[in-house]
Amino acid sequence: MTRPAPATDPDSDGLSLHRIGVRFGGLVALDDVSLRVPPGRTVGVIGPNGAGKTTLFNVVCGFVTPTTGTITLDGRALRPRPHRLARLGIARTLQGVGLFGGLTVLENVMVGAEHAGRRPESAWEALERCGVTPQAHALPGGLPYAVRKRVALARALVAQPRLLLLDEPAGGLGADEIAELGELITGLPCAVLLVEHHMDLVMAVCDEILVLDFGKPVAHGTPAEIRTDQAVVDAYLGAAA
Repeated sequence: MTRPAPATDPDSDGLSLHRIGVRFGGLVALDDVSLRVPPGRTVGVIGPNGAGKTTLFNVVCGFVTPTTGTITLDGRALRPRPHRLARLGIARTLQGVGLFGGLTVLENVMVGAEHAGRRPESAWEALERCGVTPQAHALPGGLPYAVRKRVALARALVAQPRLLLLDEPAGGLGADEIAELGELITGLPCAVLLVEHHMDLVMAVCDEILVLDFGKPVAHGTPAEIRTDQAVVDAYLGAAA
């Protein structure tokens, strides 16, 4: 299911985090974390609870300002701000769904289209990509959780982002629904940064994976390399077994 590498992929292209550190008072949440998300690739971040996954995601989204390190986009310095992500071609989904209960599915997605300056037809295209066109005129509150997750993803994709940030997208989903989500992610044309604890999804869709433990990177490689890395087994896979 892994997508092939782009024909051209200069080292400066895409999103890069360089030696990121985050401290909250005396607590070290991230320590010397580097990561690159090249165009057209899916990069996963995994680790046990408290490893720093959410903090790293929040750094990229602009919710948390790193104490040390730098972020670049196509080689240019970047200071992410949540309200400026769309104009940079970056979209995100957060844990949960965050839909507007008083708006229909279509109207929820159109909010994303208007914010990104896209035409209304883009909302229908996003709904179709995510398989929720039949629910377009329904209110999200009456839909199954898995369907609402797809609607939230459609709202992010309507902006036609170059980079999609996914925070625990498989949370609350069953095995079949996670498999469907994996097919959807691998079919996306944009780069993806996936923070997730469902290992089956991570191993199926990611081109490379960063493993965190207590805020520190303990491994970084392809899914095949991560599966057999003893540090990963000790820090994460073994604990999950």
